[in-house]
Amino acid sequence: MKVKNFLKDVTGASRVTKARLQAFENASAVPVARDPIREAVQERHPDMTEMVVTEIRPASPTSKTIRFSRTDGKKMPIFYAGQYVSIALPIGSPIENSAGSSGNGPDHVPNVTGRIVCRPYSISSAPYEARAEEEPFIEITVRNSGKDGFAAEYLCHGLKAGDHLLGSIGHGQFYYEPLRDSKKIVALAGGAGITPFASMAKEIAHGTMDAELTLLYGSVSADDIVLKEELEQIDCPRVKIVHVLSGDNPGWEGEKGFLNAELIRRYAPEDASFFICGPQAMYRFLREELKKLNIPARRIRYEVFGQARDVTALPGYPAEKKNDVYTLTVRRGIHEDQIPARACESLVTACERAGIILLTDCRSGECGFCRTKVISGEYYVSPENDGRRAADKDFNYIHACAAYPLSDMTIKIPIV
Repeated sequence: MKVKNFLKDVTGASRVTKARLQAFENASAVPVARDPIREAVQERHPDMTEMVVTEIRPASPTSKTIRFSRTDGKKMPIFYAGQYVSIALPIGSPIENSAGSSGNGPDHVPNVTGRIVCRPYSISSAPYEARAEEEPFIEITVRNSGKDGFAAEYLCHGLKAGDHLLGSIGHGQFYYEPLRDSKKIVALAGGAGITPFASMAKEIAHGTMDAELTLLYGSVSADDIVLKEELEQIDCPRVKIVHVLSGDNPGWEGEKGFLNAELIRRYAPEDASFFICGPQAMYRFLREELKKLNIPARRIRYEVFGQARDVTALPGYPAEKKNDVYTLTVRRGIHEDQIPARACESLVTACERAGIILLTDCRSGECGFCRTKVISGEYYVSPENDGRRAADKDFNYIHACAAYPLSDMTIKIPIV
């Protein structure tokens, strides 16, 4: 409502109130001087970017690469190679399709639209491509092997060219920082964890990232190497790619097995920084292997890996409660909802199922976007995703993407 119209509706207001409103109206009519610095920052680092899907192509038999451009045709926001985009997906709730299901896999794809879930995806294109003078873009590469959740299913099979999505671009700490990291980078990738390293490799080959990359890339099958063709097209002496296959691949003459200490010792240059991206099981394995090589923690970077696939397998989780369903009371200002919440799924997932928007970004307990106040109730926090500050623990705040209900709960979330 404009101030002028509002003034007509406040006949019962005091003269002081009317005077203040009139002053506000007069002030709002004064042209505001342009601030070129603010405009430049907003263009390069907007909170949200409206994007349109311009291309979808296979990246492997189980993966697809999706290209986005801005709807206004401008350059994409700035990001570092290795960072991710958080995408708002307008898809429904799998609980409405299959009562009692876990919500994972193609059989549980939601068919109810109009609800928003956010998912982070590493950007597989290079930063220089996002700032190109002609047709700037970003790309993500998504794997859908049948057990990667309904968001991957939607992106790989529900999305089409011409669709519009909102994205927040340039998040995460998983990037090369010359003041912190060695110019010699050893990248340890597993499966779809290749995506941030594909971005780094392209940026190095383009000459806009001053580093050397040795990429040890583990896959199961030679027939399902994600982004294999794109990696083969990178012709740069500062980028070395070594494929390692762990499955049964007759005729394969390259490296076999897992990314273990012996293999890393064979290829890693001295005084390198190590960047690791892949499934959770790979992280656990590599932590022990890198200890064998006496690599100091300050030279190791792990990409966040999202929510735990099976929280019941984590240390300290009360397995006897895994099938329980509790009542979650969600407060937003003066509004209050009561929704079901499964013990084996995060509080963020429970809210998304109910159509309640609880903003997330990393979904790994790191960024704090879904920081939530617990009013009452018991909960479990994944030890692998607990990125809370000490003060938050003292005052009963959680990151809702990493917290799981163990009783009826009441939480207070920000108003969106």
